[in-house]
Amino acid sequence: MALRFGIEEEYFVVDPVSREVVPRAPAVVRRAGPALGGRVSTELVAFLAEAKTSPCDDLDKLREQVRAMRAAMSAAAAAEGVRLAATGTPVLGDLLPAPICAGPRYAESLAVYRALDDEQCICSCHVHVEMPDRERAVQVSNHLRPWLPTLLALTANSPYWAGRDTGHACWRALAWARWPVAGPPPFFASAAHYDDVVGTLLGCGALMDAGTVFWDVRPSARLPTVEIRLADVAPTAADAAVFAALVRALVRVSSDAVDAGEPAPDPPQEMLRAAYWLAARDGVSGRGLDVRTGRPAGFRELAGDLLAHVLPALGGAGDLDFVAGGVRRLLAGGTGAERQRAAYRRRGRLADVVDAVLLPGR
Repeated sequence: MALRFGIEEEYFVVDPVSREVVPRAPAVVRRAGPALGGRVSTELVAFLAEAKTSPCDDLDKLREQVRAMRAAMSAAAAAEGVRLAATGTPVLGDLLPAPICAGPRYAESLAVYRALDDEQCICSCHVHVEMPDRERAVQVSNHLRPWLPTLLALTANSPYWAGRDTGHACWRALAWARWPVAGPPPFFASAAHYDDVVGTLLGCGALMDAGTVFWDVRPSARLPTVEIRLADVAPTAADAAVFAALVRALVRVSSDAVDAGEPAPDPPQEMLRAAYWLAARDGVSGRGLDVRTGRPAGFRELAGDLLAHVLPALGGAGDLDFVAGGVRRLLAGGTGAERQRAAYRRRGRLADVVDAVLLPGR
């Protein structure tokens, strides 16, 4: 049976003339409401808006939903005199302190997390894959852990921050890593173990609530899914669909491994963190760390290993040609980060970088 899946995406609101981020997300969300209903929302920071698909049981439906969702968001932004940019960090703008959206939850977050909220200017892509129960979601999470650095390298799309090149392919991941519960998740023996750890973190005040468990894989706090949340927002709808289908295949293979009683690899957390940093610094073109073996390995090689690992699931879902072709195009043409830097090199203008990641629209 096909696993249902869906995507959540965040986009920066930018001024069409200056290309700087502007705090107009609430207006864009209101304007997009008639088209998207409850599938559009504000986020903590008023520079960015979020939209999501409905659950889909096949890739063609997801691709169409992502395309239509982006078109609706772009039209709403245009009606408000702004544009939307699909990049993990803001290329241009006066960011600090970030403007916080109104509402009691955002106010509570600011009281708990303080300057972390002031600097929370990042846009990501979350993929949800339906699970039968939380126990399965936790066990699948364990099997996903060794592949997370490779997924991070493949989806890097945030080299710039407020007018400067950070020298990293995915600066968003490093900004996010400062939060108390973020990055690659620990290995959990069971759902009960997961709940015990989260309960301890809640009890000591490191978490505001269960919704602020920001590990890059987690059982969703509100949906019957495992949520993979490590990626920068994708530069194009096609890139987003490739990533989502790749994640779904990886979840399928991992779930089958759970059924077969295969033990999940348990790379040390410090090894995962090092592999994350290498992936965030250099993206898929860099040298990384194969956390399965503890040996250095290029992320291109690891991407090939990942594709081979999920081949049966991609074939079974009918997604093989689309995903394999998408990964090949990414390896040949570069990640979002590499495409952003190529846009800058053409004329040395950061405005051109913003233009390269704008959602299609007038």
